[in-house]
Amino acid sequence: MGHPSGSKIQGDILMEAGFTNILSFRDIEIGFKSGKSRHVLLPPLNGSAVKGELIAVIGKNGIGKSTLLRTFAGLQDLIGGNLTIDGENIVDFSRLQLSGKIGYISTEIVKVSNMKVYDLVSLGRFPHTNWLGRINSSDHQMILEAISRTGMADFRTRLISELSDGERQRAMIAMVLAQDAAVMIMDEPTAFLDISSKYEIIHLLNELTRNRNKTVIFSTHDLATAVSQADKIWLLKERGITEGAPEDLMLDGSFETLFDSNKVDFNSSDGSFTVRNTKKGRIYVKGDGNKRYWTEKALIRAGYGISESESEAVVEVPSSTDSTWKCRLDGLNGEFVSVYELVIWLRNKNITSENTSCNYQ
Repeated sequence: MGHPSGSKIQGDILMEAGFTNILSFRDIEIGFKSGKSRHVLLPPLNGSAVKGELIAVIGKNGIGKSTLLRTFAGLQDLIGGNLTIDGENIVDFSRLQLSGKIGYISTEIVKVSNMKVYDLVSLGRFPHTNWLGRINSSDHQMILEAISRTGMADFRTRLISELSDGERQRAMIAMVLAQDAAVMIMDEPTAFLDISSKYEIIHLLNELTRNRNKTVIFSTHDLATAVSQADKIWLLKERGITEGAPEDLMLDGSFETLFDSNKVDFNSSDGSFTVRNTKKGRIYVKGDGNKRYWTEKALIRAGYGISESESEAVVEVPSSTDSTWKCRLDGLNGEFVSVYELVIWLRNKNITSENTSCNYQ
């Protein structure tokens, strides 16, 4: 999508559909300044975000994801290029004005004593209060609405120090929601969460883009979640940034070199990564449905390839009238009540489909 003609076509289509860029960057350089010297992390970057879009920023550790997000939030100086927020250059905003446009949540865990959820969320109204920072009735209603929308209504008077990681992250999102910024930037918002809390947060971010027309930009190492949930991905590599729908990046092979390793395989059909084990040959799995799917996954994990032909080794999964997995190999027979037993048997027998002729009967 970095090709000039592609960008022009994309821009025309977005305009026709009524979408407008809320954030746009052209040839920006990100990094660090120290006196007269500067350290640029990546080549000049180009990209954009429209209103109501969920964008995942992906890249290996140290590539510059956090630096990019901090630059967008005005917390780190732009070294070069042009960054616009809602059509205006970021350098023309005062810090107070910028806080009315962009909300930011870092990876740091909030640790404050004697602060309640309501008090934390009320900090989001600071850009909109008078010079004394007083909360009026309108501010109060927006605070309550933000707390309610993030599922924290029952925790309004709870101390921040008493919250779980997932609850604390919801409180932080409520604060940014109360800020009423058009762009919400989050650095690894699900990094410290359990699986349930992680998906609840991602669901919440999706709702904010769909129902509140917020633009949410978040960094993550969870490629599976990004691919399944994000509208757009900004993929950072040493040579720059690639942007596009997750499916576009799947189709053009952009993800395949994301983690350069001879020990990891990338499956472009479902976006998964698997450890590259020593291949022990190929096995045909006979059967249908979930049991076949998960049996194949287990065999791949154990180092086997999946054959499309019954001429090679065969494992049959349980049917509606049978509850066992079966494998018959020249003189070796096995019946198993679980996938675990099947894999352990294959491993202990050191069975490869090269050194045995395996035929199902």
